Amino acid sequence: MSSETLTIERREGVATLTLNRPDAMNALSVELREALADAFETLAAEDEILVAVLTGAGRAFCAGLDLKELSDPSGAGRVFGRQRDPVAAMAAFPGPIIGAINGHAITGGFELALACDLMIASTRAVFADTHIRVGVMPGWGLSQKLSRLVGIGHAKEISLSGNFVDAERAAAIGLVNRVVAPDNLLETCQKLARDMASCDPVMLRGYKRLIDDGYAIAFGDAMALEARVELGRLGDIAPDRLDERRKQVTERGRSQNR
Repeated sequence: MSSETLTIERREGVATLTLNRPDAMNALSVELREALADAFETLAAEDEILVAVLTGAGRAFCAGLDLKELSDPSGAGRVFGRQRDPVAAMAAFPGPIIGAINGHAITGGFELALACDLMIASTRAVFADTHIRVGVMPGWGLSQKLSRLVGIGHAKEISLSGNFVDAERAAAIGLVNRVVAPDNLLETCQKLARDMASCDPVMLRGYKRLIDDGYAIAFGDAMALEARVELGRLGDIAPDRLDERRKQVTERGRSQNR
């Protein structure tokens, strides 16, 4: 499924979604928000799609909400409406989402990036939370997710100043997993996505859910959650299948170290 504002490529268990409004820095128009929500809802129902990569066309990842639509009184209600929420659709996607941050990720675009499970940035990537300067509060989780990712001090500095954060600093504070050259960004993200997609589908989705569910609760409760999940899973593993997987892991380790 593709549209003028969003393109989707499916390959080897990986869906690569590209925000496709380069002339508008991939600003989130109502049409793009709806296309993104529809896409993740559709992909969530496709058993063969295990991992998603999200990126932007042109020089920006996403500049946030479309300010032209926002300034139009007749369209403002739709812009702020929750009927088509791309971040909620991303949260409901059962597999990992890798953000390939190719350029500017600003305010709502920053929130879209934070909706990914992890981010890999181009050297040209730039992040900014300008909610405080625009005069609106975040609604897609930025005020809570950012502090949990980089620590409350860094989060307050970023959000209470509205200043821009380049890729080098983003990596230094743990906002992104790593920084790569622009020409290598998609290749790097898609390779990692294929590595993830090569794992057992039930384990991949279940392990992601376990990490997310545990992160949302107190540490002691999270450890108890892991113990319950582990106990329930052990009975599903046949000894011969476990030995086969052990051999596959050993061989994979040897091939990666050659």
